[in-house]
This record gives sequence, structure tokens and C-alpha cells, in this order.
Amino acid sequence: MTSFDDHERARWAGQAAAFRGSFAALCAHPAGALLDAVRVRAGQRLLDVGTGTGTVAALAYARGVKVVAVDAEPSMVAATGRRIPDAEVRRATLPDLPFGDDGFDAVVANFVVNHVGDPLAAVGEMRRLARPGARVAATIWPVPAPAAQRLWTTVFTAAGVAIPDDLPRLPADRDFPRTAAGFADLLRRAGLGDVACETLFWTHRTDPEAWWSGPANGIGSPGLILQRQDAATVARVRAHYDEHVAPLLDADGRLGLPTSALLASGRA
Repeated sequence: MTSFDDHERARWAGQAAAFRGSFAALCAHPAGALLDAVRVRAGQRLLDVGTGTGTVAALAYARGVKVVAVDAEPSMVAATGRRIPDAEVRRATLPDLPFGDDGFDAVVANFVVNHVGDPLAAVGEMRRLARPGARVAATIWPVPAPAAQRLWTTVFTAAGVAIPDDLPRLPADRDFPRTAAGFADLLRRAGLGDVACETLFWTHRTDPEAWWSGPANGIGSPGLILQRQDAATVARVRAHYDEHVAPLLDADGRLGLPTSALLASGRA
């Protein structure tokens, strides 16, 4: 484990409910494409790494797949266990998962590789757990960030809140380019073959209060920044947030945020 991993564990502690009410719907969009990428079928055994509140695991279970799901955060494990009582749901942390080699017909990780201190080791562990010929797939957010994520930087800048320079980052020797080419290369270096990476585009539609509630509850880098502010500054940030999202609301008051993600897959 690294200091980056320690930071992630602290930031996500007890956050299952806050995540489910804010950013879970955003992260849910690629779930079907992720399962399609590993070509998992009914009756096969799938490992969902970093399951969160169980979105991908639940979709796989609905397709008749035998689901094993793991997450480092106990509140996420509990949430997924309640959501899919018949699945095997365990607490476990990349890059050291408690399973033998070659035990799964497919392995997926939805927005997990961007939350680990050693991405190459994490993908390598996923490859270890997939049987020979099985597929492994993962999603991450790209850099430059899509509009949905850039909104927070825009709001903080408008409110006069400086983006701190001490936000946790991976050391250069463990990081990788968050581009389609860079993500594909990470999978190849981890030992996967037949690697492909695509960019998914969609407009995330959500209640503006739900989108605010994620950072307001301390989730993600925007949450860390917001928690460092005094009450008056938080109120100013909220005023600028309301101003910036107003043009993005539809007739029903729903927020429409263009976004994208990278989905990479390869064969073990």
C-alpha cells in the first residue's frame, strides 16, 4: 500500500450512501459496455473489482452471471451485499486480492484504476485472476477532464478558491497517460493481449442537488477542496455553482453534463 492508497481509504470511509446519492449514477453509465467488453455469459464467473455500491455486479447478476464482488471500503461491501444477497461480496484491496490464479471467466473494474497507488500492479492482479483466454476490462476518466468534471474547477475559480497544489498524486514512475493510447499501453505492460481501448461519450442527466451533494459530502478532489473552506466560502462556491449550472438545466430542472470515459480491455 502507498500513501496514495491510504488517502483513498480515508476519503472513501463510510461514503457508500453519499456516493449512491451523487456520483453513482454517473459511474453507472459504462456498466453494460464493460460487461460486453469481457464477453461474459450466463453461468460464467465474474469478478467485479472495486464494486462500489454494486452497479456492475447487479447488472451482471441480472444477466445470469455468477458474481463475486470486492471493495476496499466496508460501507460499499455492505451496500452491495444488500443489493445482491446471492452474490459473494468481500472486502479486499488491490493489488492483493484473496483468490487463486486463473479463477474467473471475466474480470472488470469500473473507475477503480484511477483510485489505486500502483495502477500497473492493479491491472496485473486482475490479469492473474482471469483464466487463460478470459478478458479483463476497466474504465477510467480521461485527461483532459470532460465537461462534467471540469465544472468544479470552473466553479472554484469563479468563487476565488485556489486549487491546492498538495492534492494527492501518483509519483511519475507509477502514473500513466490518461488517454486511450496510454490506458491501452498500461494493459499491455500488465501482460494482457489483444488490447483495445475506446472512448465512451454521453450526457449525464442528474438533479443539480445530487451533483452538489457529492463534494458537499467530501467525495473526490472537489470534496476535499470544499471541506477546506470556511462557511462563507462554501456559501460563495454554492452561489457560483447555481449560476454556472443554470444554463445547463432542461425544462424539468435536470442538469445535463457532457462527459466521457475510457474503456480498455484485453485478453489474459
